[in-house]
Amino acid sequence: MALNKDLIGTKVPTHTVDIERGQLRFFAKAIGETDPVYSDVEAAKAAGHRDLPVPPTFLFCADSGRTDGFNFLKLADIDIRYVLHGEQGFTYHQPIHAGDRLTFETEVSDIYSKKGGALEFLVLATQVTRDGELVAEVHKSLVVRDPKAGK
Repeated sequence: MALNKDLIGTKVPTHTVDIERGQLRFFAKAIGETDPVYSDVEAAKAAGHRDLPVPPTFLFCADSGRTDGFNFLKLADIDIRYVLHGEQGFTYHQPIHAGDRLTFETEVSDIYSKKGGALEFLVLATQVTRDGELVAEVHKSLVVRDPKAGK
């Protein structure tokens, strides 16, 4: 069930997300963030922000909201029952705030295997832009388990 390495360089359809205060407040509460800078506009402004800032891992959720999120897995012939979220990383180039409109451009940056092919790793690199300017990069790995391995 080896993933096709020809997928490296394949781009996932671009999507755009409007960052809303309610989303940020909900996310901050969900992760247990108690710093008022993430939920109170006045506290955010007092800290030098123009609005509520995006919590560090929020971009993963914002990117996950795409309406065609599983189409790429189908295109790559990956059965979602065998997919695990492996890791994620964020590089911020500029602050991101409520009211921003972000565009996510993702491509497959690597495919490799471990444990004799029992585990395949699909590595995705996403550039996040605001008005055409790079504001962040998101890297994530999906682990695809071969259900026939070890049998």
